[in-house]
Amino acid sequence: MRRSHPGGHGGRLALAASLALFGMAPAAIAQSGQPAITSRAVPVITVEGRRFRDLNRNGTLDRYEDWRLTPAERAADLVARMTLDEKAGQMVVAEAPNNAPFGQPATGYAMDVVTGLVKGGHVTSFNSRLVLDAGALAKVHNDLQAAMEQGRLGIPAVMTTDPRHHFQTTAGASVAAGSFSQWPESLGLAAIGDPALVKRFGDTVRREFRATGFVQLLGPQIDLATEPRWARINGTFGEDAALSGRLAAAYVVGLQGGADGIGGDGVAAVVKHFAGYGAAKDGWDAHNRYGRMGDLGNDRLGLHLRPFADAFKVRPAGVMPAYTMQRGLIVDGKPVEEVGAAYSRVLMSDLLRGKMRFDGVVLSDWAITEDCGTICMNGFPAGQRPTFDGISTAWGVERLTKPQRFALAIGNGVDQFGGVMDPSPIVTAVKSGLLGEAAIDRAVTRILAQSFALGIFEHPFVDADAAVRNVGTAADRAAARDAQARAMVVLEARRPLALPAGTRVFLRNVDAAAARAAGFTVVDRAQDADVAIVRTAAPFETLHPNYTFGSMQHEGSLAYPDNHPDVAAVRALPAKLPVVVDVYLDRPAILTPFKDRATVLLGNFGATDAALFDVLSGKVTPVGRLPFELPSSMAAVVAQRSDTPADSAAPLYPLHYRAPIPTQK
Repeated sequence: MRRSHPGGHGGRLALAASLALFGMAPAAIAQSGQPAITSRAVPVITVEGRRFRDLNRNGTLDRYEDWRLTPAERAADLVARMTLDEKAGQMVVAEAPNNAPFGQPATGYAMDVVTGLVKGGHVTSFNSRLVLDAGALAKVHNDLQAAMEQGRLGIPAVMTTDPRHHFQTTAGASVAAGSFSQWPESLGLAAIGDPALVKRFGDTVRREFRATGFVQLLGPQIDLATEPRWARINGTFGEDAALSGRLAAAYVVGLQGGADGIGGDGVAAVVKHFAGYGAAKDGWDAHNRYGRMGDLGNDRLGLHLRPFADAFKVRPAGVMPAYTMQRGLIVDGKPVEEVGAAYSRVLMSDLLRGKMRFDGVVLSDWAITEDCGTICMNGFPAGQRPTFDGISTAWGVERLTKPQRFALAIGNGVDQFGGVMDPSPIVTAVKSGLLGEAAIDRAVTRILAQSFALGIFEHPFVDADAAVRNVGTAADRAAARDAQARAMVVLEARRPLALPAGTRVFLRNVDAAAARAAGFTVVDRAQDADVAIVRTAAPFETLHPNYTFGSMQHEGSLAYPDNHPDVAAVRALPAKLPVVVDVYLDRPAILTPFKDRATVLLGNFGATDAALFDVLSGKVTPVGRLPFELPSSMAAVVAQRSDTPADSAAPLYPLHYRAPIPTQK
């Protein structure tokens, strides 16, 4: 006889029937036979000649343990067995704590803290910022999964991460590549503009993440980058809505392992940020209170929704709402509330869940339910180094209590909350009557169906030795380096790009070893050189150093100040010396100081010195086109609309620009 189980049943059968997003993977498993089973402390039982993990250790095969059923069926059964506290634990993605203080190198996770989160809060989803080599990362993820086996129901961990395959590293937005292959930023993939390449990139991320134990990516970021001053342009596909949509869909297909939802060896895609985050008023970012207001007009809403509409066609697992508050926005005749998107019924329930019919997991961005105190309101005191203490992004709902915030967002259709270490306010919201348990069941069923589709209930552990072999392979690193070089945009070319072997080069901000490896002769004085090669980056200002994200992000002017050291260095070069200037464009820089002086002017979106020399030696021909326009002045930037693509007056280089390359004589 099956024992009775605590937990409510409200709405679970109707939801299970609607979860087509997660309904196909088990059928494929059943047709192909026994899936891989990995287990440590959890017993493995045999039923009808097939092996299953006895997750709750009761000696019988329960429906949620049966991989022959659909994810929706398994999720409905598991939800029926759960207490309210256990359900609430599913609805948060906690930060996996490192075993070293913030900002210092760590060797693993603080497992005592992890165990406390699992046992005390029933938490099973963790976001990782840990940077280790592939084998070590696989081992610590196995240790964490072993801790999960001790839970009453044996629910495995969902290991989540921000993007790790690029160049820029900003806490809360991206993580250092480490052992993973290092590709150009998403802007660089947009510069190439090839969906097949983006699909291949997504597949590479999938393979490398699954090898080390990651099963969910907080990405791709598919905001339309219409405000050139915005600090987060780097993670987008630029400001062409149609191109962004095509590339977003290709990325999701590669990452999830197919165009019909998550495959059993896929990585769940959480497309972000819904919607209009890129229309940032004055360029400020909504991580910060001073940047909480968006600037999205009703006539531009459809444009900013385009990438999401295209991505939804290939069924991404999740969506992350934007932090931004929009003022005066109207959707289908309904005014959008002046709150962060997760708290807007018009955006979440009516538009996302209703009109756009998204039925996957809605995962909030980080800290939206936290209280906004003095630090959140005003930043850290002068002279004090900002940390993540006191962070909140509860824009528009600051006066609500935590249970009220959770209840409002869940009622709108949000399923899961990022960066939450204590799920008890969700329990309080139900027990105090702010929220019905049926809404909790709907959310948890979606979350668990996703986990079942990922195959981690059968196979939570990874092979650390295989991770060493399969992450950052020579083939993947070569493909990544080729993409770095091909993504470069030729802005000026007054001579052929390829330099003859043995050319004497004077270098600034370039590794001499990379130049020598490419066959060039490095000289110490510009007067002795045939060509000067200068690498630099788009300018920025740090205008809010007392705010956590303001202290890290690139804000403010896109124009180089007169005293910029690289500008001064170029001006000081001998007048007749040819100069190659290569600029890292994390934002649309105003390149006036280099336009006329540079013999060759290149824009890159994340490229090693070796990739640059692949271009300058003629090994690789760059094919990139600008994924955003490059303005001619800050006056033009200030005058343009934050929600409109490519609308600055008289841009120095227009959207999709690429200069012709002279042929070698």
